[in-house]
Amino acid sequence: MMIRPVELRAIRDGAVDLAFRRWDRPRVKVGTRLRTAVGLVEVTEVERVAPSRITAAEARRAGAPTLAALRERLAEPADRPVWRVGLRHAGADPREALREQLPDDAERAALAARLDRLDAAAADGPWTRETLRLIERRPGVRAPDLAASLGRETAEFKRDVRKLKELGLTVSLDVGYRLSPRGAALLGVAPPALPTGTPLPRVGAPASRALAAAGVATLEDVAAWRRGDLQALHGVGPHAVRVLGDALAGVGLDFAG
Repeated sequence: MMIRPVELRAIRDGAVDLAFRRWDRPRVKVGTRLRTAVGLVEVTEVERVAPSRITAAEARRAGAPTLAALRERLAEPADRPVWRVGLRHAGADPREALREQLPDDAERAALAARLDRLDAAAADGPWTRETLRLIERRPGVRAPDLAASLGRETAEFKRDVRKLKELGLTVSLDVGYRLSPRGAALLGVAPPALPTGTPLPRVGAPASRALAAAGVATLEDVAAWRRGDLQALHGVGPHAVRVLGDALAGVGLDFAG
């Protein structure tokens, strides 16, 4: 279930607790927990509804400015039924805490055994350590470029990296990946050096590349820029600037000027 970043932030803040979708059948179940950029979002209800029965109050709870705007959004595809989906923020993604946990000797052995099982099950041979070492050497590099360096298809490479992420060993960035402290400990290497300051929110790959090229790595760096100058960077659009502005306000900062 795709949820726009602005709606995710509203769910996290408690301002939105509904979504309406045109699906041929329900795509989620009650109790499903979606992993998103703002943490876990839990599905609390899934019910088929007639568009004419949706109220103005429900439209506001879904983040729409008006009932007419919501109905316009649901106009197509008209041959599919409308489903009302209840949503609530269910806290942080547990993988965020896991990736900071350094394994002791027993857990390191258990992780190594788990990686051995993943390697044994792979049709193309062992891949786990090679992939971890590649991410350690090339943090923040596009997944297609990493996959190509191994002679692998991008989709298969991403699928395997997700398995490592489930174990708390890697962190997904807007562009590429990096090792987590847990992953670095497993490999016996130094943890990745992170910029000092408040991390940037997710703003999409093009904006992330543009910000990195401009030397903007933290919210404190963003606060040294004027809004218009940031948006003038190729790849940094209005949406990215809004996300950055919200993040600045959340830590008591603002754009320069």
